[in-house]
Amino acid sequence: MNTQSIGQNLLDTANRLRDRELLFHGNHANLSVRSGERMLMTRGGDVAQLRADDLDWVGLDGSGQEAFQPTFREVIEMHAKVYSQRRDFGGIIHCHPAHLTAFAIAQQPLPAVYEPLLRLGIHEEVPVVAWAPRGSQESVEGILRAFVNPAISAVLLSNHGVLVAGADLGEALARLTALEEAAELVLHARALGGAKPLPKAAYEEVVGRQHQFQMTS
Repeated sequence: MNTQSIGQNLLDTANRLRDRELLFHGNHANLSVRSGERMLMTRGGDVAQLRADDLDWVGLDGSGQEAFQPTFREVIEMHAKVYSQRRDFGGIIHCHPAHLTAFAIAQQPLPAVYEPLLRLGIHEEVPVVAWAPRGSQESVEGILRAFVNPAISAVLLSNHGVLVAGADLGEALARLTALEEAAELVLHARALGGAKPLPKAAYEEVVGRQHQFQMTS
């Protein structure tokens, strides 16, 4: 995609976060798209009415931060370090959806018991990263340790929110949506005796069927 279409994709994703009610009351989030050794990022916290001039490019090495307010620069390193470690990621969303954030505040991992998660490559529980000040070295290192596992594409930030990544923003948004649905359903399931695990072979079977249909389509 060219620069203009990358920006429009980011704006469209922010609008979908709002429309799907994945933003909490303050509409706080930060989003980024990687393109080579650069990333296009939101420059502020409130993304409910995001505009093109609310976005700016910054290098994965931190170059070009001058356009960002000093208080926001701590978020830049979080996104940049994740992209540098996981070259399979091309889009990142951080926000505070109500049900996922409840798990983060409770410091409880989210179990992968909702079948749609499997179709999005999520078949292990979403881990909780220990609390540290946002953007601090301790916080970023905790996120990176979780993402060492190639099966992990989302982390709960203890007492804070969630960080979700994908090959592009579309995949990150799809994962975030399914994860928020899963968190809400797991909380409801607790009133019925608790969520029950999927069969151990469920992920392999789902991936196999997806591959089968792709081959025959």
